[in-house]
Amino acid sequence: MSNIRRCQRILILSLFFLSVVAPLVFVSHRLNLLTLLGRGEFLEDLYRATYRGDTLKLNAVEQEGAEGLEEPNQVVYTEKDFSSTISYFSEKNNDFKESRIAGYRTTTLERNGFNPDKRQHQGAQQNELSFMAQGRNIHDSQRMSEKNIEVTNKKVQEIKDQIILAKAYLKIAPPSSNLRLRDLEQLTREMELAVGEAARDSDLSMSALQKRRHMEASLSKVYRAFPDCSAMGAKLHMMQRQAEEQVRSQRHQATYLVHIAARTAPKGLHCLSMRLTAEYFSLRPEERKLPNENKIHHPDLYHYAVFSDNVLACAAVVNSTISTAKEQEKLVFHVLTKSLNLPSISMWFLINPPGKATVHILSIDNFEWSSKYNTYQENNSSDPRYTSELNYLRFYLPDIFPALNKIVLFDHDVVVQRDLSELWNINMKGKVIGAIGTCQEGKIPFHRIDMFINLSDPLIGKRFDVNACTWAFGMNLFDLQQWRRHNLTVVYQNYLQMGLWNIGSLPLGWLTFYNKTELLDRQWHVLGLGYSSNVDRNEIEQAAVIHYDGLRKPWLDIAMGRYKSYWTKFLNFDNIFLQQCNLQA
Repeated sequence: MSNIRRCQRILILSLFFLSVVAPLVFVSHRLNLLTLLGRGEFLEDLYRATYRGDTLKLNAVEQEGAEGLEEPNQVVYTEKDFSSTISYFSEKNNDFKESRIAGYRTTTLERNGFNPDKRQHQGAQQNELSFMAQGRNIHDSQRMSEKNIEVTNKKVQEIKDQIILAKAYLKIAPPSSNLRLRDLEQLTREMELAVGEAARDSDLSMSALQKRRHMEASLSKVYRAFPDCSAMGAKLHMMQRQAEEQVRSQRHQATYLVHIAARTAPKGLHCLSMRLTAEYFSLRPEERKLPNENKIHHPDLYHYAVFSDNVLACAAVVNSTISTAKEQEKLVFHVLTKSLNLPSISMWFLINPPGKATVHILSIDNFEWSSKYNTYQENNSSDPRYTSELNYLRFYLPDIFPALNKIVLFDHDVVVQRDLSELWNINMKGKVIGAIGTCQEGKIPFHRIDMFINLSDPLIGKRFDVNACTWAFGMNLFDLQQWRRHNLTVVYQNYLQMGLWNIGSLPLGWLTFYNKTELLDRQWHVLGLGYSSNVDRNEIEQAAVIHYDGLRKPWLDIAMGRYKSYWTKFLNFDNIFLQQCNLQA
């Protein structure tokens, strides 16, 4: 009886010992299995899945294009969004790893003497094969997606996104975290240097790709320290507003400086004017007369007028017109200027005679009748478009040239490239002025009359069509006989008395010559060389007259280089006065 009890105790103790030892053996095998699979690979996959959430968050910040800055959409991403995304990738990776663990576990149990049922063993093998196949499919799909990313050059964009995100983190970080983010700041500078001007993934160096991985790790750490996406969105919005304000300020400053440069006489031109003036007054009175004065009132010749106080501009207009003319002896140039500039302009043409053509220099102070028309002097504007009497004297051509029937008026910023004799034979159809229109779609410029004149004024609006086409000053043929017949100078004076002097001389011309304009072919006159870089090269080459309208005149340092040669080729920069004043092409 005692032996039976003794055996029972031994059996109970054995079972108890087995229940304690068996789990320990099983757990040890499980730990060995994890070691075989590689904990590093599992953690690396988990880390990459975690960073994908950060990348999604990063790509949520939409990048701006170069054409303009717009306010970003107010979308705020919460930590929950990224947690769900990270969980999704983590579960996918865990399912895959557990399937591989199951296969290894079956094999390991068999090696350690555990013999399950044969059918169960076969089922485990089938499961292992299916899981491994599924794992390979997932791995292949990941490799395919990575190849697609490389093909579409996503790495460069990701690096740029990382830099933007890092800068945003550095902006919102509290002062106490400077030590923590010092590495991120240094890495951001290195990333900017590494990516440089790269536009494709193939442009990236190996060091840039390595720094990209380091940046991933740094951003992951910073994200855990600063997970507040709403603060990040607000900071990015503020950064955008500051950038837009800075761009507006710089554009305003650039525009102001360009206007200053356009209205300031270059040092070389001032020097030239002074030297020519000194030479002029060194001459005897009889030596100051220009030749062929008997032609200046002959109505059958080709008369051209230029209103200017710029010596080089007048020289370029005269030289270019003469160089392309078939009958130079028929050309008469009337240069109207201020009394201060008359000596220098006269001296220029005395030492640089225009060949067979005739040049006539006039001072506006010689017109006694002009004093009663000085309405433009009543305003306080500093803009020469509103204050320069040279701009407004164009409306008094019949009074300035009473003996002439026709005249062509040039702005001093034009260049003539073709013989203009055919222009004088154009049928004006009873109109007063010949000019090119500026309302053709897609052409430079595109102007309608309502873009410059307030036609809502009942005194103005009822007289004009809101869709009326405008035309360009710069090269205009005037029929002075028709002008006198319609008494248009009085019409112009009436608009001045209505207070319209402040709209500028060009809109005043549209009002004065409304329905009195004959539109010419656009090849006679091409505009835009003083403000647009998109003037068609073929149109320039074929044009009879090209016009540097705008602020970027060809004699200024701010001139557009691609057009400047059309002007400089008609000036001789070997001239001793130009060299002394350091004026170069």
